[in-house]
This record gives sequence, C-alpha cells and structure tokens, in this order.
Amino acid sequence: MTYSVAVSGASGYAGGEILRLLADHPDVEIRTVTAHSNAGQPLVDHQPHLRSLAHLTLQETTPDILSGHDIVFLALPHGQSGQYTDALGDAPLVIDAGADHRLTSAAAWDAFYGGAFHEAWTYGVPELLVDGVKQREHLRGATRIAAPGCNASTVSLSLAPGVAAGVIDASDIVSVLAVGPSGAGKSLKTNLLASEILGSANPYAVGGTHRHIPEIRQALAAASGADPDGIRISFTPVLVPMSRGILATSTAPIASGATDAQIRDAWQSAYGDETFVQLLPEGRFPRTADVVGANTALIGLAIDRSANRVTVVTAVDNLVKGTAGAAIQSMNIALGLPEARALSLNGVAP
Repeated sequence: MTYSVAVSGASGYAGGEILRLLADHPDVEIRTVTAHSNAGQPLVDHQPHLRSLAHLTLQETTPDILSGHDIVFLALPHGQSGQYTDALGDAPLVIDAGADHRLTSAAAWDAFYGGAFHEAWTYGVPELLVDGVKQREHLRGATRIAAPGCNASTVSLSLAPGVAAGVIDASDIVSVLAVGPSGAGKSLKTNLLASEILGSANPYAVGGTHRHIPEIRQALAAASGADPDGIRISFTPVLVPMSRGILATSTAPIASGATDAQIRDAWQSAYGDETFVQLLPEGRFPRTADVVGANTALIGLAIDRSANRVTVVTAVDNLVKGTAGAAIQSMNIALGLPEARALSLNGVAP
C-alpha cells in the first residue's frame, strides 16, 4: 500500500527535512505541500536541495487542502497546529512537529507557551521508557502523534535510563546544550544572523525559561513513575555557529548506594538493543559531526566520583533525530512498517 502525504510548513527547516526523508520512503507518495506567505511558489524555490520534488507547488495551508490524505505532517510554529488538528478529525494519521500536542499539563502550557491548550498526543520518541515499556509500544497503531522538541528529546534520552533505574537523583539535574540555529526555524531574526552568530557562543532562555523544560520533566517523570514536580532541572541552551546539531551535557547526582556497574548497566540495558540510540564504549564521547544527516543519538557516559555525579553527553542532528527523523520513525511504527525505513544510521562526513 502507498500512503498519500501532505506536509504543511513545507518551506521551513522542519518541513523541508520531513520532505527530504519522505522522498526516499517507498511506502509514501508526497502529494501536497503547503505554506503561508510562500504559497503559490514552487517548492524548489525554498528547498532547492529537494530536486526530486521539483514538480510540487506550495499551496495554502487550510484544512480543506490538508484533508483527504492518509498522513498529514504539521511543521508549523508553536501554537499554530491546533487550529488545523481540530479540523482534521477524519485524517487517518496526523503527526504534529510543533509543541501543541506534547504537554499533558494545561498549567505547564500556560506557563511556558500560552494560548489555547490542546490535548496531548502519543509522544514520538520510540526509545523512551514509559510506564515500564518503550514508547514504541504506545506508538503502535497510533493515529495522532506529537513529534518531540529537539532539545527536550535529547536531554530525556540522555537521562531517562538513570532516572528509571534509580541510579541518579532527578531532583538536581543540570543540562547545558550547544545547539545550532536551525532549531529556531527559518524566520528572520536578528540574533540568528550569521554576523551575530559566527565566532560567538550565545546563551538564550537562561534561568528556567526555555519552553522545553516541562517536556523534559514530563518525559523523565513518565520514565520513573515519579511526580513531574520532583524532577528539577537547570537547563541552559547556547547557540553556536553550526547550522545543525545538539551536543547536550547533562549531569545529576549519583543515588545513594549505586555502584559504577549499576550505573552503566542502566544505560546499556535501556539502549543495548536499539538501532538509533547508542551508548558509546566507556571513555568515548560523541561529536555533533558524527550524527549530521543521521537519525542517531550517540551517548557518552562518565561517572565522576569526586563530584558524586554522572555526566551524560549526547549528540543528535536536531532536524533529523530531533524532529523529522523522530516523526517518520514514529510514523513507521504506527503504520506497522519497518521502523528504520527511509532513515539513515550513518552520518555525513567531513
């Protein structure tokens, strides 16, 4: 069976990456691409690297145009998906790459986003532990999927094994992330200009204000069965001059009585059989260059007994494993297709 697909926000970074991956998917046909201000223009005017899709023209983003497809991807700014998902009730599968359907708490949405709150959908990070099983079990047969925030899923994958196994203390997590500006989208912003970024590292959303914080707390609470209020995290992202990538360095105190072997075994047990999330050998740590273009999350783990903390360093491509790759991996699972279809394990180098 070939599934018909519509992709909204197709002129942006997330929408373009969804299209790049879907273009090589043997089970889908990309029929419709939509945009707002760029509607009426050829897709390749905005995504010139997508040569196999040069025949497509960007249409208006409306419920009528998006409906009638087997799969609809929404790659819209936060707060804009809900107006369309409410009107797509008959669509067999809808995947939202925005934040509108990620959070279970209306209070958290109001505090970090504001505007209309929409119900949470099945979270699109298959490798996360949720209620004692991997999230992929909840994705099987799902009809509504919320693709993750790239920073949020990176930190959650980094720490969920230790939280679930009880070998780290989740009440004192510190995460500092080096991130590429493509995660902020394609809209023109002064702080994202090359002249502002090149040769500089720029922190933003400092002091507990970043919108991905409640998403991380929600994911780690689900992994451990704990109250999200018991998950406390100091989260600081830093823009660095690379177009793609996240390098997340997260630390947490070692739980009383946890041995080095138990700590490493928590991550090995969680990810030893996974294709796209891999724990590196002891003493090895990833680079963002190792995951460019790939749907992989590479994890390095260190046990710092002098500070009594575990340090986890995780690298992902924010546009692939952080967004579009996670969405398509989740789509494959929901439809009963091979999970890795159209997703690369290998990065691009140099």
